[in-house]
Amino acid sequence: MLLSKIIKTLEEWCPTNDAEEFDNVGLLIGDQESYIHKAIITLDITEDVINECISCDANLIISFHPLFIVDSKTEKIDERVNNYILKCLKYDINVYCIHTNLDNNKKGTSYQLGKIIKLKDQKILIKTQDNIHKGMGSIGFMDRPMNDYNFLNFLKEKFNLNYLRHSHLLNKKIKKVALVAGSGSFAIESAISEKADCLISSDFKYHDFFKPCNQILIIDIGHYESERHIKDTILNHLNKKIPKFACTIAKSKTNPVNYF
Repeated sequence: MLLSKIIKTLEEWCPTNDAEEFDNVGLLIGDQESYIHKAIITLDITEDVINECISCDANLIISFHPLFIVDSKTEKIDERVNNYILKCLKYDINVYCIHTNLDNNKKGTSYQLGKIIKLKDQKILIKTQDNIHKGMGSIGFMDRPMNDYNFLNFLKEKFNLNYLRHSHLLNKKIKKVALVAGSGSFAIESAISEKADCLISSDFKYHDFFKPCNQILIIDIGHYESERHIKDTILNHLNKKIPKFACTIAKSKTNPVNYF
């Protein structure tokens, strides 16, 4: 199958114009006229993923996180990434990224995270200025409210977590839930404004945990943990739109964070 057909399918779903300005999405390595034998889907590109691609005779990597974002100050990319690029070129592996354009999709990354805990009536948390049907984050309702302590245990089970971080428990029922898959400290004020009982996201810094001011519970479930589900979303979309296309999720572990 031509890569151009696969790209067309992905971009009809999540146009590259919907990505944030800082992002680097689309075809990063390769040629749209390449014939694709097989593709693997991954959250991140590592050497293990590239080796897996080589070993299973795949010649397309569809990655959620970009392989690289050029530093605007130096216009350079680091040596590790440069070596990945050279290896992909050597083995004729194409690389396509679908990232914040999928985040901004109405039923994108955060919406799908909400589906795992069966949120009802989800809507976009922070709409884009030029299109109210697109934007970052999601907000919806639990079918049955539960106290905050039980809610944390519920999240650990549903998201398969060993650990999570949270602000002070407020001894209140959790009913209205905001989510931002990936880094979401920018959404704290929006979640408070929407009168959410909690905000589930990741990458909160120490001082971010002071910001709730007893108005909301913020919960950090980990960056990888908040986005790993999106691989299945991409795979399901491709299977639906191109059912005969050979595509699978990478088996390689890509989470760089380890816990002891």
